[in-house]
Amino acid sequence: MTSVRRIIGVAFAAAFALCVSAWAADRASVPEKYTWNQQDLYPTREAWQADRDAVAKRIPEMAAFKGHLGDSAQSLLKALQTSDDIDKELSRVYLYASMSVDVDTRNAEAQAMRQSVEKIATDLSTASSFMEPEILTIDQAKIESFYAAEPGLKPYKPVLDNILRTKSHTLSPAEEKIVARMSSMGSAPSAVYTIFTNAEMPYPEVTLSTGEKVRLDAAAYTKYRASTNREDREKVFKAFWGDYAEFKRTFGTTMYSNVKNHMALKDVRNYDSCLAMALDNYNIPVTVYKQLIADVHTNLPTLQRYLKLRQRMMGVDQLRYDDLYAPIVKEVDLTFTPEAAMELTLKAVTPLGPDYGIALKKAFESRWIDWMPSTGKKSGAYSTGAAYDVHPYQLLNFNGAYDDVSTLAHESGHSMHSYLSAKNQPYATAHYSIFVAEVASTLNENLLFHTALGQYKDDATRLYLLGERLDGFRQTLFRQTLFAEFEMLIHEMAEAGKPLTGDSLSKLYLELLKTYYGDATGVCKIDDLYANEWAYIPHFYRGFYVYQYATSLVASTSIADQIRKEAASKKPTTKARDAYVKMLSSGSSKYPIDLLKDAGVDMTTSAPFNAAIAEMNVIMDEMEAILNKGAAGAKK
Repeated sequence: MTSVRRIIGVAFAAAFALCVSAWAADRASVPEKYTWNQQDLYPTREAWQADRDAVAKRIPEMAAFKGHLGDSAQSLLKALQTSDDIDKELSRVYLYASMSVDVDTRNAEAQAMRQSVEKIATDLSTASSFMEPEILTIDQAKIESFYAAEPGLKPYKPVLDNILRTKSHTLSPAEEKIVARMSSMGSAPSAVYTIFTNAEMPYPEVTLSTGEKVRLDAAAYTKYRASTNREDREKVFKAFWGDYAEFKRTFGTTMYSNVKNHMALKDVRNYDSCLAMALDNYNIPVTVYKQLIADVHTNLPTLQRYLKLRQRMMGVDQLRYDDLYAPIVKEVDLTFTPEAAMELTLKAVTPLGPDYGIALKKAFESRWIDWMPSTGKKSGAYSTGAAYDVHPYQLLNFNGAYDDVSTLAHESGHSMHSYLSAKNQPYATAHYSIFVAEVASTLNENLLFHTALGQYKDDATRLYLLGERLDGFRQTLFRQTLFAEFEMLIHEMAEAGKPLTGDSLSKLYLELLKTYYGDATGVCKIDDLYANEWAYIPHFYRGFYVYQYATSLVASTSIADQIRKEAASKKPTTKARDAYVKMLSSGSSKYPIDLLKDAGVDMTTSAPFNAAIAEMNVIMDEMEAILNKGAAGAKK
């Protein structure tokens, strides 16, 4: 019953690129108001240690319930409550340790703190592993009678219903204990991949047109692939992917090992496919995954319209894959202080109602956010709601660009989702799946974009904002779906007994790249060397994760469109807004697909996807109108 994901997987990441800033050389120079207040969790490390030791001592309590869950409604309730109480406190303990690492990843003491909690989490998972199999031995009618006999079980009905739904995939208590103990071995391919790519891979060096010699690790590649010098971009791409090609046998082996782990667990748990197993935890139909891929293929002309627009704006005769990260719009002077970023974000979420805005303003004023980059601080950004009885926290690396404001809005969507779920749900159903989590974050980005468009009227700024939004669609809707299709196909290959090697993986990836980007029709030329890009994507080790970025953008675009139209109508209503806020307040009290249906989007159909495509085309219409106006003016 205890969810290790709640304890260890506490953060929703929004960015993975290395953040570099000259704003703060060390954490001591960051004003306190821009740092999060860890004392809301524990006043001192001694208080944290006391709680850590106390929660570790409670784990043996679980043994008393083994073999007695079906004795009575009260016995079952007591076991569930004890499991949740331990899980809740352990999540809080873990969060404090993890946050201590994240503000300074060099801190050995903080790393030791976090590792000590991870050990306790594994012990708790093992000690609780008997619960689901034992619950499945209780007759359904008896469970129903327990609800009538003990009202306190009502909050656990969604949890128990989900366990009963997956009865055919749950093992005996002894077998579940083995699976829990062996789970850490399943992360070995990812661990090897991470260590090799971050610490040992001999990345190439290139000399740029400026004479600067740079070592092309992942961070440098991310930076220089966006160079405004086309020859430099081509040089960077060829050197970087040439290096990955040298190690594709190694990457093929780690990926095959990763897929083999998935297949072994699929067989043990009696699923038809790895995809079905991955989606079943939150009861997501396989048809939703495949519908996304089908919708993308149907709408590849929209992606390719964008690519042709990019070609026009870059002024190149032939668009190439190494052109896709270069800026197509001259960056405008849009810089923000944290205060200005908060002000714009609060203005953007106005359509979500006064209660939402008041709660978010409190988050901004009460140091729920750690704002500034500093030496040793974890890169990227995240929001976590792991501290159920406290409040969410955000980590940012704010540099003052519009993109940083968008990240604030994104993470604030996660934070408000966690806040509203914790406020309205018991602990048992306060957590929620990534499938709906990224809806909350990307909807805020959508509102921010439209608010900024309403605020900035000059063509240069509008073109910049439109271009940024459009490229977001390209990378989230189409690129993530390409990843999702690749991931599905490699599992299907392995399940059919076909070999997964560096060569076969690259061959498949290249075919997908050429299909998506219109290589055959000359829309965007794909060099065969770029077939090795699959080896660069760490998300493939997370097991059918990336598709949710695309489905979430689809859902949030549709919901945001409904909310904005209601707010702008001559007779404003709040039906769509209220339905959406209710979804944010519902945690996991319903399955994600049903929550989204209640919020006005049916992800089993193409309707939400079509709304996203419509917005893409509206954006391109305005960009082309601005460009045409500029061209006409130049002729005069």
